[in-house]
Amino acid sequence: MPSSHDFVLAEQTHHFIRSQTWDTAVLPFGATEPHNFHMPYGTDNFQVEELGRRAVGHAYTKGAKILLLPTMPFGVNTNHLKVPGALALSVTPTTLLKLITDLTDALYRQGIRKLVLLNGHGGNELKPLTRELHHQTKMFLCVCDWYKMAADLLPNIFKVKGEHADEMETSLGLAYFPHLMKMDTAGPGAMHKTQFEAINKGWVSITRPWHLLTDDTGAGDPRAATPEKGQKLMEALTPRLGDFLHQLATTPMSETFPYAPK
Repeated sequence: MPSSHDFVLAEQTHHFIRSQTWDTAVLPFGATEPHNFHMPYGTDNFQVEELGRRAVGHAYTKGAKILLLPTMPFGVNTNHLKVPGALALSVTPTTLLKLITDLTDALYRQGIRKLVLLNGHGGNELKPLTRELHHQTKMFLCVCDWYKMAADLLPNIFKVKGEHADEMETSLGLAYFPHLMKMDTAGPGAMHKTQFEAINKGWVSITRPWHLLTDDTGAGDPRAATPEKGQKLMEALTPRLGDFLHQLATTPMSETFPYAPK
């Protein structure tokens, strides 16, 4: 990865940015919310920022003219607002839609034609928002929920399946922001079941009230986490996402994009 971080917009000067031609950007989305008792509130932001830097750096090093934009640190956490003592900085999906609408318009006016929404928080369901904008913008929009991209990797790295401040997220924290981790305070991350089998099995979906789902805001046992597991996951994700970003940035736009010309 280039040491100068030429591809990180927030770290560059106008002198450098205007000297280049850019048509692809990556916009990370995180959240500010409790992650069990042992992880920082900025966990989702730190994770998606780390992956974004590595993957965009991977694509940039291979020759793609692509920029990493600043991470959006506020996510949809409306189901966290009754967690005792919590300070989840929640916005609504409508707010995220307005944000994406404004940024898409601003970026398109300045030459960006392809925008990747890199999501690091499960509450941010961004694909419906791209449908809202599909007929309103000429920008190519796509969504990468990085944890979905990692789904096939997880069983080979982690012992216990979870979804929030679990073994996976804790391993990433130990690997990439260990100074903010407080492992001696970690709760078990046990999840309570509802009264309905259909909900428990995933046949019926609800917005889960987090203060009823779990006692410590964790969802999954973090105790088997190690920094080595976090590094292994990140090392696998970086080329997987980075190669896509390189391909996206270097593929010319056309009337049939992203499909091949007829």
